[in-house]
Amino acid sequence: MPRFAYSARDAAGNPVSAELEAPGRKDVLRILAARGLRVSSVTELTGPAPARTAARSGAGKPAARSTAVPAAAPRPARGALSRRECLPFLEALHDLATSGLSAGEAVRLLSVRIKEPRLRALSAGIWERISEGAPLSRAMAAFPAVFETSVTNLIQAGEATGSLNDTLARLISHLTEQRELRRQLVAALAYPVFMVAVAFGVIIFFLVFLLPRLKTLLTSLGGKMPFSTQLLISFSEFALSFWGLALIVAAFVGFSSFVGWRQTAAGRIATDAWLLRVPLVGPFIVSQTVLAFAQTLSVLLENGITAAEALRMTEKQIDNTVHREAFNVATARVLEGEALSVALGRTGCFPDLVLDRLSVGENTGNVVPSLKQIAAAYQRQISAQLNLFTKVIASGVLMGVFFFVGFIAFAIVSAVFQVSASFRVGG
Repeated sequence: MPRFAYSARDAAGNPVSAELEAPGRKDVLRILAARGLRVSSVTELTGPAPARTAARSGAGKPAARSTAVPAAAPRPARGALSRRECLPFLEALHDLATSGLSAGEAVRLLSVRIKEPRLRALSAGIWERISEGAPLSRAMAAFPAVFETSVTNLIQAGEATGSLNDTLARLISHLTEQRELRRQLVAALAYPVFMVAVAFGVIIFFLVFLLPRLKTLLTSLGGKMPFSTQLLISFSEFALSFWGLALIVAAFVGFSSFVGWRQTAAGRIATDAWLLRVPLVGPFIVSQTVLAFAQTLSVLLENGITAAEALRMTEKQIDNTVHREAFNVATARVLEGEALSVALGRTGCFPDLVLDRLSVGENTGNVVPSLKQIAAAYQRQISAQLNLFTKVIASGVLMGVFFFVGFIAFAIVSAVFQVSASFRVGG
């Protein structure tokens, strides 16, 4: 039977090194896990002939083959894994775990029963690591494209406290709220974007197809065209000329350059600071920051994450770089002993009412309930702001479309009347 040399740590954190006979590497890992040891490495000392002859020293001795965990997970059948697989996986895992299965057995069932290719590949990759002795949190941490650090830390805390099912339930609720907020934002922008696309299509139709034919007709009939019609035709000719196309290309290049500059650190800071000063947009960003702060921090603290780690993880959930930097400074003050409400008040990024609620929660020892109340209030506020955005943007787009179409109609009708009047005068 093959022999393996292993390095591990016991429950007290003391290093342990020894040799063990077992049929295979996975059996070694299972035996050591049953002994309560955390494995660092496993090296096979004796094995099949091909493995021993793969590399030889000058003295002819077989080289040892390292088999440290973990192996790469199988690739999904379609597309790469992303954040989209996080919530469905946690929901499926929670459903099986609440039925009485252990986390490892639930993952194993998902790896063979689930139909969606990417989720099945994710489950298979996690199960492979669990079967080699890794806990669920460490197995999930091997997929950073799917699970954020805050998610794996929450799972680790749930495993340590024996409340994994409760942790999964809170985590699913938190991620579901974030998903619904993104859906609301997309839904709020869908109608204005559709109206802009329709307006652009109408403009292109009039400029490319209708106005050239109208100009040919009016020119053949003779007579002087009114100023509005001349202005419209001149605009059409300029838009279809070389300089008009050059202007469109320049605008596209300028927009692309602006987007590329925003991707840089300096550009992101400058544009984020500018957005905070834009009416309607600035208050919406503040509401988003407060909601991300209250939701994330309440979930982390509720699941046993220390205040220092929770604040650092919460900082990563704030999108606006100006607010993130301010929150970083506030976190440093809190770690030095200052109250959270006082430290956040120095940033100037959080509304006074939020700070008052947080201060009350700190004074009464109910920080988590206060954060939950703040999150609920700002979730309603963001929904109201999104509805206002939809109405303002949609109204502005509709007014622009109606004005342009009305001007075109006026130009055409006035030209027709002008030509008709010239015919009557000539007759």
